[in-house]
Amino acid sequence: MAVNMLQVYLDLLSQPCRAVHLLLTCTKIPHIVREVRLRRGEQRSPEFSRLNPLQKVPVIVDKDFVLTESDAILKYLVTKYDIPEHWYPRQPERRARVDEYTAFHHSYTRPHAAAVFILEVLLPAQTGAPVDEERLNHALVRLDDTLDKLESMFLRRQPFLCGDDITVADLLAVCELMQPMGGDRDVLKLRPLLQHWRSRVQSAVGEAFDNTHRVLYNVRERRRAKL
Repeated sequence: MAVNMLQVYLDLLSQPCRAVHLLLTCTKIPHIVREVRLRRGEQRSPEFSRLNPLQKVPVIVDKDFVLTESDAILKYLVTKYDIPEHWYPRQPERRARVDEYTAFHHSYTRPHAAAVFILEVLLPAQTGAPVDEERLNHALVRLDDTLDKLESMFLRRQPFLCGDDITVADLLAVCELMQPMGGDRDVLKLRPLLQHWRSRVQSAVGEAFDNTHRVLYNVRERRRAKL
C-alpha cells in the first residue's frame, strides 16, 4: 500500500460515510479504507480520537492533512482530485445550488431520515424495547414534510437535486433516504418523483450503489428473518 495514498476512515452503516465512499468508488480516486466499527465503539479509541476528537466518521487523511465532516470531505475531494467537475461545479451559481442543498440537508433530510432509522431499528436493537410507535409516527410526519420540500424546492422538473447532472448533494441525500431501508421501510414508496430521482442516482454511480449499501441491506435481511 502506498504510504501517501488517501486514507478514509468509515463505517458503511453510516449515511455520510456511504456518500463519501460512493464518490471515491465511482470516480476511482485511489484510496485505502480504514474501517471504524461504530457498533464496537472503535470511534472512541485513543488512536481515532486523535484524528477526530468528536469521535465521528468519516475522516480522511491525505498525507498530513486530516479532514472531518462529510460535506467538507466531499467538496475537498472534488476540488483536489481530477474528477468531473459536475460533482461540485466551478461555475458560481451552479456551485451555490449545491451549497444551498447541503445547508438544507443538515437541518432537514439528515436528522429527519435518521430519526426514523434510530427509532425503528437502532434503539430497539440496543435496548430490547419495542418500537415507540408514537415517536416513530411523529418522525415520519417530519420526514414526509422534508420529502415535500425536496420535491418542490429542489427537484421540481430537473433530474437531479441541483440541476441536470449528479452532484455531491445527490449522494448525501440518497444515502440518508436509503437509511430507513434498514427497517425494511422505503420512505419513497409513494413518491414517484423521488423514486425516479433515486433510480437516476443509482444509474449514475453504477454497481457502487448496491455495493456501498450492502451493510444496510444485511440489516434489513436480519430484521426480516426475525419477524
